[in-house]
Amino acid sequence: MSAIDGGSGGSITPVGIVLVSHSPELASGLRDLLAQLCAGLVPVAVAGGTDDGRLGTSYALIAGAVAEADRGAGVLVLPDLGSSVLTARMVLEDLERQDVVLADAPFVEGAVAAAVLASTGAALAEVLATALDARLMPKF
Repeated sequence: MSAIDGGSGGSITPVGIVLVSHSPELASGLRDLLAQLCAGLVPVAVAGGTDDGRLGTSYALIAGAVAEADRGAGVLVLPDLGSSVLTARMVLEDLERQDVVLADAPFVEGAVAAAVLASTGAALAEVLATALDARLMPKF
């Protein structure tokens, strides 16, 4: 589902990534890491914390982050744990879009694997599979 436009110098429309975390700092820090690893080629939006900046999750922040990350090739949503999964599921159910998917993947490793592959212009299904495969990667 990604688009490569040869007429504009080979620009790639990458899959967007949304990081959903209870902690605004955790989500922002991971976004910074992904931006460096992928040279800013992948749209990464964060939904960290509650609407008023406390620890927790926010339906409105997640929905807004999906819209922010969407460039037309689909969006992969990576939650950290617990209620972030539940809240992200509610948002995705209400969106009723086949091109916005939730990944049951490790937050950091899954995000890194997904973003690196997304930077190549890979399709959403491939980016999702790579994030899921991150569950199986040993650290050493």
